[in-house]
Amino acid sequence: MLTSVLAFVGAAFLIAMVPGPSTVVILRRAVVNGRRTGMATVLGNECGVLLWGLAAAFGLSALLLASQVAYDVTRMTGAAVLVWMGTRALWQARRARQPDQGSAEGAAVSLRRAFRQGLVTNFANPKAGVFAVSFLPQFVPHGAPLLPTLLAFSVIWAVVDLIWYLPLVWLAGRVGRVLQRQSVRRRMEQVSGAVLIGLGVRLATES
Repeated sequence: MLTSVLAFVGAAFLIAMVPGPSTVVILRRAVVNGRRTGMATVLGNECGVLLWGLAAAFGLSALLLASQVAYDVTRMTGAAVLVWMGTRALWQARRARQPDQGSAEGAAVSLRRAFRQGLVTNFANPKAGVFAVSFLPQFVPHGAPLLPTLLAFSVIWAVVDLIWYLPLVWLAGRVGRVLQRQSVRRRMEQVSGAVLIGLGVRLATES
């Protein structure tokens, strides 16, 4: 079991390092809105990771493998979410709006919105579900109880992903403090918006 856990942790770190839609959303939030907002986005993303792991443990995400319709519905939903977020980023860049500051209530709403974005971005990606159902079972040792082991691996997967994103959010927060000029932030919104739209179009058009 220890060998399987160590192998799983190493593989999970390698997977976390591969950039994707979640990485773009997390870094954008951390740079533009600060570390707290970036961290809220990370927590939402990890809830999505955990939910996919739990779905794989209980066999729910296997539906994405068995049903083309289920996969396509999830894929198109995820693509629409990415395109919507990218379009919103471009619109904000055009209006050159500054991140909400001021009242504690406004900050709390911003954190909730960031958490939701992280959760939706991850959970609306059908690749994560297919990956979970094909990835997690490979590390279950022979003779180990399947469901408890898969549940434990799901938690480990989310924790490893969280550990990877913590220093990224910290560095992005420092960069965000340095890049205070509105023109720079507007350019970052434009770049991240274009990347998110590109990822959404790619997800929608791939077979």
